[in-house]
Parts: sequence; C-alpha cells; structure tokens
Amino acid sequence: MKWKVLLLLGGMVSGGYCKGQESASVREIDQDRRVLESRGMLVLGTWAVGNMVWGGIEASRQEGKTKAFHQMNLYWNSVNLAIAGLGYFNAKKSREKAGLWESLRAQQKTEKILLVNAALDLGYMATGMYLKERGKRMQNQQLRGFGNSVILQGAFLMVFDGILYALQSKNGKKFEPWVKNVNLSTSGLGLKVRF
Repeated sequence: MKWKVLLLLGGMVSGGYCKGQESASVREIDQDRRVLESRGMLVLGTWAVGNMVWGGIEASRQEGKTKAFHQMNLYWNSVNLAIAGLGYFNAKKSREKAGLWESLRAQQKTEKILLVNAALDLGYMATGMYLKERGKRMQNQQLRGFGNSVILQGAFLMVFDGILYALQSKNGKKFEPWVKNVNLSTSGLGLKVRF
C-alpha cells in the first residue's frame, strides 16, 4: 500500500498522468497555457503591424486630428509589437519539464497578469477620454486625435485581454483534478488516496 501512495505522489510531482479521471497531464496543461500565450502574441502582433502600416500610410495623407489619430496608432503599436515579439519568443522557448506546482504557479501568474492588464486597459481608455476632452476645450486637434487613438487601442486591448483571460482561466481549471485531493495546512501536507 505504501508503494501505491509513493507512486501516486511521485506522479503528481513529476507531472505524470492522472488516470481514471480523463484529465490532462500537467505537461499538457502547461503546454496549452504556452500555446494560448503564443497565439495571443501572434494576434497582438498582427494588430500592431496592421495599425502601424495603416497609421503610417494615413498619417502621411491626413491632417489635423485624423493625422494625430494615425500617428498615435503608429507609436502605440510599435510598443505593442515589441511586447508581442518578446511574449511570443518567451512562450515558444523550450523549457525543462515543469512539475505540478511550477506549472500551476505559471498558470496563476499568467491569469493575474491578464487581470492587471485589463485594469490598465481601463486606464488607457480613461486617459484617451481625458485627452479627447482636453483637446476639445483647448481646441487642440492633436490631443483630440491622440485621445481617439488611445481610446481605440485601450478598447482593443480590453477585449483582447478579456478573451485571453477567459481562455487561460478555462485552461487553469484543468488543474482541479490534480489539486483537489491535496490538503496543505500548517501541520503538513495531506493527500487523499482512493483505492
């Protein structure tokens, strides 16, 4: 009986398969998280490149607030492209096998980052509204155009982060079969084993 407990505990720690519950392995869950991250960065990068091309072309053709709108799209998305590139390569780089706790920690970190980003996105939209209103009061076309751009970019990022969070949260729920039988308390670690 002791060997069964040791085998089960060893399988959980090493990221083996949880048999009989049709649950994904820890390695599969971790891989799914990284795939979602890399695909998300491809979407962000595509948005950024499209906005940079469109913004560059239109900024050279327009004037006033429309020119400023396209200029800010170009500036904003140069940062988005850098973030997308770094995020993509980070998600794609090979990693050693992660155990249950490392994978769970990485999943939770990813979800927290997306929630923080969503809060920042609200701040971006509020800043854009402020710039737009200030531009109206001061009759400054550049501020109005910048404001419109920041509102658009913040709204896109809010939708983007919301969808990515929903997908990552769904992926994180795959850890439940792995951790539901583990009890961690001040007196030690407990494990429920059913035979």
